[in-house]
Amino acid sequence: MKLHFESNLDYQLQAIEAVCDLFRGQEICRSEFTVTMQAPLAPNLGGKEGMLTAKSDLGIGNRLSLLDDELLQNLHDVQMRNALPASATLASGDFTVEMETGTGKTYVYLRTIFELNRRYGFSKFVIVVPSVAIKEGVYKTLQITKEHFKNLYAGVSFDYFLYDSAKPGAVRNFATSANIQIMVATVGAINKKDVNNLYKESEKMGGEKPIDLIRATRPIIIVDEPQSVDGGLEGRGKEALDRMNPLCTLRYSATHADKHHMVFRLDAVDAYERKLVKQIEVASATVEEAHNKPFVRLLKVENKRGRISARIELDRQTQAGVQRTEVTVCDGDDLQQSANGREIYANFRVGEISTAKDNEFMELRYPGGEAFLRPGEAHGDIDPLLLQREMIRRTIKEHLDKELILRPRGIKVLSLFFIDSVEKYRRYDADGQPHKGIYADIFEEEYRRAAKLPQYQSLFGEIDLQTAAADVHDGYFSIDNKKRWTDTAENNASNRENAARAYNLIMKEKEELLSLATPLKFIFSHSALREGWDNPNVFQICALRDIQSERERRQTIGRGLRLCVNQEGERVRGDINILTVIATEDYEQFAENLQKEIEADTGIRFGVVEPHQFAAIAVTTADGKTAPLGTEQSQALWEHLQAITYIDTTGKVQDALRTALKSGSLELPAAFTAQKEQITAILRKVAGRLEVKNADDRRPVPLRKAIYLSDDFRALWERIKYRTTYRVQFDNEQLITDCIAALKNAPTVSKARLQWRKADLAIGEAGITATEKTGAATITLEETAIELPDLLTELQNRTQLTRRSIVRILTASGRLEDFTRNPQQFISITAETINRRKRLALVDGIKYRKLGDDAYYAQELFEQEELTGYLENMLHGTQKSLYESVVYDSEVERGFADALEKNEAVKLYVKLPGWFKVPTPLGSYNPDWAVLIEKDDEQRLYFVVETKSSLFSDDLRDKENAKIECGKAHFSALATSDNPAHYEMARSVDDLLVQAAKKQRTD
Repeated sequence: MKLHFESNLDYQLQAIEAVCDLFRGQEICRSEFTVTMQAPLAPNLGGKEGMLTAKSDLGIGNRLSLLDDELLQNLHDVQMRNALPASATLASGDFTVEMETGTGKTYVYLRTIFELNRRYGFSKFVIVVPSVAIKEGVYKTLQITKEHFKNLYAGVSFDYFLYDSAKPGAVRNFATSANIQIMVATVGAINKKDVNNLYKESEKMGGEKPIDLIRATRPIIIVDEPQSVDGGLEGRGKEALDRMNPLCTLRYSATHADKHHMVFRLDAVDAYERKLVKQIEVASATVEEAHNKPFVRLLKVENKRGRISARIELDRQTQAGVQRTEVTVCDGDDLQQSANGREIYANFRVGEISTAKDNEFMELRYPGGEAFLRPGEAHGDIDPLLLQREMIRRTIKEHLDKELILRPRGIKVLSLFFIDSVEKYRRYDADGQPHKGIYADIFEEEYRRAAKLPQYQSLFGEIDLQTAAADVHDGYFSIDNKKRWTDTAENNASNRENAARAYNLIMKEKEELLSLATPLKFIFSHSALREGWDNPNVFQICALRDIQSERERRQTIGRGLRLCVNQEGERVRGDINILTVIATEDYEQFAENLQKEIEADTGIRFGVVEPHQFAAIAVTTADGKTAPLGTEQSQALWEHLQAITYIDTTGKVQDALRTALKSGSLELPAAFTAQKEQITAILRKVAGRLEVKNADDRRPVPLRKAIYLSDDFRALWERIKYRTTYRVQFDNEQLITDCIAALKNAPTVSKARLQWRKADLAIGEAGITATEKTGAATITLEETAIELPDLLTELQNRTQLTRRSIVRILTASGRLEDFTRNPQQFISITAETINRRKRLALVDGIKYRKLGDDAYYAQELFEQEELTGYLENMLHGTQKSLYESVVYDSEVERGFADALEKNEAVKLYVKLPGWFKVPTPLGSYNPDWAVLIEKDDEQRLYFVVETKSSLFSDDLRDKENAKIECGKAHFSALATSDNPAHYEMARSVDDLLVQAAKKQRTD
């Protein structure tokens, strides 16, 4: 299998653009320096003494020509565009990109390297990662994207390597090569100055220190998971990064601890709601009514102002019966009293409580013995293996259920188990020979049992279950030097070597693991897979260890969030992307705790409106251009929401706002009327919560056979089932005319400037400090002998227009003098102006045509492709729908379906399934509804309907609006019969009936 990479995902392009636009106005330039190396003494020749000669190489590095105030202005522009709080000053050269796990973070920063090189000539990059796992993952991604990037960037040459302190020669090539150079290193390999070869003179380097060569290149440092690299604000990792003398540092993670100059944010909520990652459901394994033993679980120990206590769970007597409850206890407490007198706790007492680091425990004394509980451990619980067996059984069931659906579509299903210790999966005897652990035995027993069930027979056929049960599972753990699996963490060089042995295996087999020909489907692992490894086809994650005490739900589910791929390596989207988490925690409690973790990790404040939240809303100006609302207007809107008590003084959403959103009565100042739809969408997101579904509420939705087999539905389907293809026809003359007009009105191109600053120096025992004083000034520089780049080639590469068209645009715009004033700024502004006009012209020039009578979506697909949904998102009791229940995605869709049911003019309707797609240049488009309306018991009108809460295109996102226009063109191309299906956009059934009346009058 060969994984395919998509080059046109809008959110990834926005993340790349955010970083590149920081350097808007930067010239293509590089620094050159001399790399010297002492040569050995030459031999005596002709009686003369040997002479010391020197060899020098030319090194090439990055150079920044922008002034700080120009960088700060660029930063503010980027932050406003992405609705992020503005940085007050340029406090550092660190810039932050936040991207949720599974959305292609590694691809984004690798492609950013090539884009920075193309636009500005930057060529030296160092990627620093926290662990062997992530290092191997980055290296693997570089290997499998090499051809992809060469195709995207016209065969550009680049080199990449893993830094190895034993092989410093690669650093010399890094410094001297003119190609793009990418060095990948773990922070552990660069942060120990006293013992690291990076900081030592090397004979292999001719006496040079590798760090000096890296410093001379002014590399752009890319930090993957900086919260694990830095070691805190003053940590060794941050010091090691600063010692490389970076031009700037780009920081990528889903969970930043320090948000230096945020330039792009795609948080967990955005990714989840936009379905850029799998949706999450939880299958909860909670024990109920098991109160027959004196149960005690230690949750945590505390030392507050000298008072030592423990927080425990026990089964307490209440008016509603026995309930598991949390209580706080101290040394000597009687647990029978804490349990409201339950006899079963007679003579159970709390003993010593230790809060010492790495030695936290509570002593539990009871008749005939004592127990020392560590946080998360319990006494008197049910046999853990009984619960774990049920969890393994449920995981296998979920896995096989998905296999029935996905294997015919060429999608391999994987499941991942996280366990508490290796020995429970693989144990070794005295001779070092491996044997199956208890988890492996349980899994094989349960797998063979499930394989015999009638509903799964199509998956097994003639397979030998005895052999298959052993072949379908394996473990991935650290491997010691005796080739035995181990629980070790990466806390020293030896353990990092153990991890590397396992990770090499994982990374090299990533594509093979996705192949249906590979029998391995179930993977057992320890905490070793918390970072750096995930697989797009993990559909089940089972935590056989207690993630409740380790607070790691988000890391755990992160291993399976990526959208799945098929056997061609192509990403597959749609409702099949559901990650099922099997956990020993109540479904609602899991969702609540996951939300708390997201708040703690990302700084997202659920239910809080920020003053800058509306800054990026698109506004149409008086001259017809589009601009962001801006931070001042956003602040004014925020203050209005506070004044009418929609939010409190901290921005926290109040019930009044939720009521207004639900009833559609949101009050906004008149100045924001045109943006009401965009504002409402933002407030709905903030006022809501992250939706985690209950796996037990997922149901198949049966077809209503009477409608499916009816002549009425067949007539509707005949009118909309055909496939089309499209081509885009630009009106070249109009496009060129529009580009000329837009370029004439484009921003001014400024000359290079010199920034003067004055500061007082104070020399004292603590060192030298500089304090800036008055006298700062900016002076325009008249640069001479500027090396002008190839303007036409640059613009051709960036816009894909012909050179002839570009010449016409440039000549007629009257802006060519700006090119000599500041070449790179002019190229950037011109390319962006042209590309913006191209995007606007894209949909206007699209033409669809029917592929033929044999290319269509067969009606039988409704029977073959099972529809499933969750009870909370279903409209039940329908009579006119093709399905017995309607699965809806929003309250607008729910209200529309309910109105369809109640309106007498509606004969039948169907919520179109995800497999019904219209091709567009912006990705596939799935319309909402197909509806048959009958007027006066005679005339029948057929409609395909897109439901939106607004009918005004200004209120819709550009891409969404463009897809709707493509939908109109597609169905127009199919309208060949006397009574075709019409495509309409509607807020309500009343809107649709108004359109139906118009069609009736027209006919």
